[in-house]
Amino acid sequence: MIIRQAAFRQGRRIASRSLRLSQRSFASAINTDIENIEASLDSSLKETHSIESLLQNESSDNVPRIDNDTHATPSTSNSEVAESYRSLQRQRALTSNLGTSLTSHYQPHTLLTTPPSPSEISLPLLLASQSHLGHSTSLWNPMNSRYIFGIRSGIHIISLDITAAHLRRACRVVSGVAERGGLILFVGTRKGQDKAVVTAAKMSGGCHLFERWTPGSITNGHQILGRCKMRVVDEFDNPIPGYEDQLLERPSIKPDLVVCLNPLENWVMLHECGLHGIPTIGIIDTDANPTWVTYPIPANDDSLRCVQLIAGVLGRAGEEGQRRRKEKARRGEVTYQPEVFEVKRMEEEIKTGGDEEAIHHAGGSQ
Repeated sequence: MIIRQAAFRQGRRIASRSLRLSQRSFASAINTDIENIEASLDSSLKETHSIESLLQNESSDNVPRIDNDTHATPSTSNSEVAESYRSLQRQRALTSNLGTSLTSHYQPHTLLTTPPSPSEISLPLLLASQSHLGHSTSLWNPMNSRYIFGIRSGIHIISLDITAAHLRRACRVVSGVAERGGLILFVGTRKGQDKAVVTAAKMSGGCHLFERWTPGSITNGHQILGRCKMRVVDEFDNPIPGYEDQLLERPSIKPDLVVCLNPLENWVMLHECGLHGIPTIGIIDTDANPTWVTYPIPANDDSLRCVQLIAGVLGRAGEEGQRRRKEKARRGEVTYQPEVFEVKRMEEEIKTGGDEEAIHHAGGSQ
């Protein structure tokens, strides 16, 4: 019993001593934090007072005082105005180094608003547009082996040197067709390609298609596109009235060049173009067949940035061709020959029982 009471007394003494020590350490830590906070507040107040005194010294003499009764300012002379302006310039010089400054940064919308010209094609530009990324090695088409640079992480890497060379060749083709008054059709039916297609067609003076291609629009164009309106234009693309009656018997217009941004989904259109001898330009990824188009451009057709870049560059090439054509037209040079109607079909109809009015109609349309 005596031993138990002694142990109880010693335990109480030890517990009270440790409690006092912990209280003292906690209080000292709190005092240290309070002192640090007070020191930081004092330093910030000193900085604030120094800035206020500096501004008061700079502008206290130049700011006109306002009357408390009339709330009017005294008239200032030209010298006071000049001194106020100089004070403002001094304040701007003092505060010019404050804050942050924005440097040039990447803006994706510039590929649509101001696309680069064919002369501005470079490997860093193609690399930044993700043109070098292909598909998985299990999805590749062996006919694209000459366009592939290597393999990384199971993905084929497209050679940008070949991409740049083929893109420049396609730009020359588009520019030549536009210079000779040809009709260029831009096709892009994937999601997000509509703006790029419309912008490129507008720059090159051609047509665009961003919805589903109707099968037979070329092979059976007289039935599908027979009700589409046509017009006759001069060498400056100005409409010429008075030819509406002669255009009724004219077959549907076919494009002179087709630019396809996604050949995999529009293989029917490419097949129809091949049947009628219409040249085509297409973005060929590692999983596509390069023989589907006349002028392939090996690049990443899944990257919207890459598609916008290629469409913008081709649109700029068409715009350059249109500009050269109109310059030659002002000098009296015509770079293309107007298409005439077929007379053989009308002669065959006469031989099989037609009347002579068909020949007169065909001769007048010429």
